[in-house]
Amino acid sequence: MRLLVAALFAGCLAISGQQGEAKKEAEKLAPYYPTPMMVVDKMLKLGELKPGEKMFDLGSGDGRLVIMAAKKFKADATGVEFDDVLYRKSSEEIKRQKLDKTARIIYGDLFEQDYSSADLITVYLLPHSNDKVRPMLEKQLKKGTRIVSHDFEFSDWKPMKVELVEDDGEGRSHTLFMYVR
Repeated sequence: MRLLVAALFAGCLAISGQQGEAKKEAEKLAPYYPTPMMVVDKMLKLGELKPGEKMFDLGSGDGRLVIMAAKKFKADATGVEFDDVLYRKSSEEIKRQKLDKTARIIYGDLFEQDYSSADLITVYLLPHSNDKVRPMLEKQLKKGTRIVSHDFEFSDWKPMKVELVEDDGEGRSHTLFMYVR
């Protein structure tokens, strides 16, 4: 399944047919591919997110993880998004749902942020992108911070828990990996 998703991500880049689009997708570390809401819920549960905790979603897309973390789990949720259209869309949805006191999206490069306050980090990045992000997280995250990765593992880290979602309601399976620093 992971290879299929990686192939789909690569296909998204090839299908665009425009070198500029492919470069933009590469800079984002993964193309936008929305996580099904059932999987969003399972990621936050696997990450044991508690009310008041600080969570970051790296490459937050349309903000669905951030919104659910703030709304359902009562967390202090922050997404980081490089794509201006997705940033605006997710920020508008946060305002529409009146979650702007506990949810926000940072428009920018996820490598330029400080995650030292995080209790939970969520990612849905390609394997090589996880490898690029890993040293930064190792340097910044405090002991006990949880990291949940959707479909792709972090090399050199051993997951504390692995959860298989056999059917997301759309006919696809997913694997979730939870790590603790």
